[in-house]
Amino acid sequence: MSDSLMIDAAATRWSAGARDGLPLLVMLHGYGADEHDLFGLVPHLPGGIAVASVAAPLTPPWPAPGRSWYAIEGLNGRDPESVTHAGQAFLAWLDAAAADASSVALLGFSQGAAVALQALRLAPERFGAVVALSGYASPGELPHDAALQELRPSVFWGRGTHDDVIPAPLVDHTAQWLPDHSDLVGRVYPGLTHSISEDELLDVRVFLEKWRDAAGD
Repeated sequence: MSDSLMIDAAATRWSAGARDGLPLLVMLHGYGADEHDLFGLVPHLPGGIAVASVAAPLTPPWPAPGRSWYAIEGLNGRDPESVTHAGQAFLAWLDAAAADASSVALLGFSQGAAVALQALRLAPERFGAVVALSGYASPGELPHDAALQELRPSVFWGRGTHDDVIPAPLVDHTAQWLPDHSDLVGRVYPGLTHSISEDELLDVRVFLEKWRDAAGD
């Protein structure tokens, strides 16, 4: 099934300028958005990095706009296996598009955050850091979870107190799972809904500056 998910590399939006050898931040948008959605965050990110924003491989059911990484409605909504298939498709894109990056970090929003964390679980050695905004870690076990507990990669998990989009059981699972499998920076923003705030962006910038500087060592 994972072979049927293909990311359109031509739709990827890249930051301007040379990127060979630079640390690469890859953005994974949320449900119903597209590769343009998170690109507006680029001015708020650290300098000295390349940025790619990827278009998810699926189209949501009509009349929803944009793209999706996996279904969130119906009997198989948020199915962990579907999240894994999306993560595998993303890794295939990464193999083809970003072989020259000195270090790779991920920034995902909502279901894009879930896919970013799943990609980290599938290939923990590939990533220097993950930013997961308004998302969750998918339940279930994967073969490299034990390795994550040893590697403890850097993960930023931000969410709002008024975010009612991600089901509470998934938030609770993530709050228990991430501290055991990462070097976690967790932030909860009072009053924030299913969105990204200026305060959160400031925290993300600091987090990514540390990743960028470590990648240059």
